[in-house]
Amino acid sequence: MRVKGSTPTRNRRKKVLKLAKGYFGSKHLLYRTANEQVMHSQKYSFIGRKQTKREMRKLWIARINAACRMYDLSYSKFMYGLKKADINVNRKMLSEIAIHDEKAFKDLVDASKKQLEAAK
Repeated sequence: MRVKGSTPTRNRRKKVLKLAKGYFGSKHLLYRTANEQVMHSQKYSFIGRKQTKREMRKLWIARINAACRMYDLSYSKFMYGLKKADINVNRKMLSEIAIHDEKAFKDLVDASKKQLEAAK
């Protein structure tokens, strides 16, 4: 007598169809197409989580660069000066400081410029 895996199979299929809820056409009705679409969707969401991190870093750098240019300094020189001054602030926080606290950002720019002058 062989064992038929009806309950686990049904549960597995129901889980996939539940994940496919809201998809267009047969992708939310038929198991095979739903499974293919769910696998693709999960792959895209994994990739998307990595891309979001990249995009945010690019945005922070663009903001920092724009703020630095107001004080006649490029982004790369600013970051180099901060490193020389032993000021460890991540790009996310630098971007927030640049937006919300101009005076504090100017102080950071001045510290960076001072180190760049000393390095010459």
